[in-house]
Amino acid sequence: MDAQGRGRADGVDPADQWVLDPRTGEYELRSPAAPSGPARPTVPGPRGSAGRVPPQRARRTAPGEPPAGRRGRRPVKKQGRARRALLWTGGTMAFVLVAVGSAAYLYIKHLEGNVHTEDVGGAAKSSFSKDEAFNILVIGTDKRTGKGNEGYGDKGSVGHADTNILLHVSKDRTNATALSIPRDLIVDIPDCPTKQADGTEKVVAGQQGVRFNRSLGESGRDPGCTMRTVKAVTGISPDHFMMADFNAVKTLTTAVDGVDVCVEHAVNDKESKLVLPAGESKVEGEKALAFVRTRHSFGNAGDLDRIKVQQQFLGSLMRKMASGDTLTSPTKLWKLAEAATKALTVDKAIGHVGTLKDIALELKKVPTKNISFTTVPVKDNPAETIKATVVVDESRAPQIFELIRNDESLTEVKKAKAKEKAAVAARLKGTRSAASEVRVRVLNGGAPAGSAQDELTWLQNEAGVLKSQNDGNAEAELARTTLEYDPAQAAQARRLADLLGLSGAAMKPGESVTNSQGLPTMTLTLGKDFKGAGVKLNSSSAAAANVDKSTADKAQCAS
Repeated sequence: MDAQGRGRADGVDPADQWVLDPRTGEYELRSPAAPSGPARPTVPGPRGSAGRVPPQRARRTAPGEPPAGRRGRRPVKKQGRARRALLWTGGTMAFVLVAVGSAAYLYIKHLEGNVHTEDVGGAAKSSFSKDEAFNILVIGTDKRTGKGNEGYGDKGSVGHADTNILLHVSKDRTNATALSIPRDLIVDIPDCPTKQADGTEKVVAGQQGVRFNRSLGESGRDPGCTMRTVKAVTGISPDHFMMADFNAVKTLTTAVDGVDVCVEHAVNDKESKLVLPAGESKVEGEKALAFVRTRHSFGNAGDLDRIKVQQQFLGSLMRKMASGDTLTSPTKLWKLAEAATKALTVDKAIGHVGTLKDIALELKKVPTKNISFTTVPVKDNPAETIKATVVVDESRAPQIFELIRNDESLTEVKKAKAKEKAAVAARLKGTRSAASEVRVRVLNGGAPAGSAQDELTWLQNEAGVLKSQNDGNAEAELARTTLEYDPAQAAQARRLADLLGLSGAAMKPGESVTNSQGLPTMTLTLGKDFKGAGVKLNSSSAAAANVDKSTADKAQCAS
């Protein structure tokens, strides 16, 4: 075809003759040579479609001459550059986003590769729930692995349970309790099924009357054995475990640029090589490990005093990790993530970085003022002449264990007292019957054997409560002594509460029962807090349980 046949006669492109009429919004055909004037009638666009035209094609023009029909518009060449620049920028941003996402994924997988997992029989098979309370057993071993650790622990140790903390986090995340278990506590270690390297299972026989620290390492016992031992001693089931050796203290304290500690007197310990001036200091790495390992410079130079120092140290470490200085520093967070994951051995159910992150976030919800540190109440082992080990103090420990099992906080003492005071005011206010009119049956619900009969004898012979009887054992054990009564017997209940030292919280209004004579009678159930016949009961709050505790929000000086 010639030029005219191709639509390019006289240098005019027919597509340039279609112009948009701003008054109608339609395209119309105009002649470029036509004089300006009223717009011509609108005609259908190309292919009979009004308002739809093909893109205008540029015609050849002399150098410096603006294209016909495009006066005042940006040159086509520049528009193409802008578009290419936009596409390049968008593509670059997409690449960056993909690269960052991939890097984050790879880094998470890298951290996951740092974490060591161990398949043990005592741990829960499923991960923890964000909607439930959970218990994690934290185990510090005395295994001498890692550079610079030759001077610590027993030579050739397979890694005993040297430091043990049962961490309970409440269901509502308002509080947490860290219960230390002394390594020298005499316990019975139960039989323990353990997983072998070839996938088979071997049962390691239990032992009676041995130190708690032997529940790990010896005879091939794994952390699951330690978890079983904790349950046997406390009645509390650990859901998961986290285990670390000496290196954890070094790396974690270095990652946060040191932890603040305080000592009342200057320390120059020849065994641990710890040297500190009196007052506040910052420790990290080797010095931090020496601080938590030292026991000859604190208290009575025993393990129980060292536990207190370790609790103070952990409280300080928690404050440092939760501080703005740490959380706003990417470098510190990176170091902390690396150190924490490399330091830990955990059960398989929580052996994922995402799960460990979730656990950390749940614990972060707990205010530091409500994270309590305490120790299993113990007393010297009566079987030893030279006191080297301890046994559970049965007069105090059960109440602590019960508080944790019931998801109750050691920091809620004031609140519990206020609630109990209100209950006392409501239930003890009013008249009191004579002791001779009180009808009550006595049950044993966790007190030592024979307690129900001993209490009955005291009630009848010493307190004048003649209408009383022994009805044997209760259906279930109780941590606290209770008195159930019909509201019609409120006056009798008040009299008995006075005689026994019962609090209003121990009084339970309910339906009446009948005694052997068919008469309405109250039910007194002696719990584990029963102190003996005729001995008045105090409040069952944590304060009355004589809890020796500290909280993570307060700095203390080791003495």
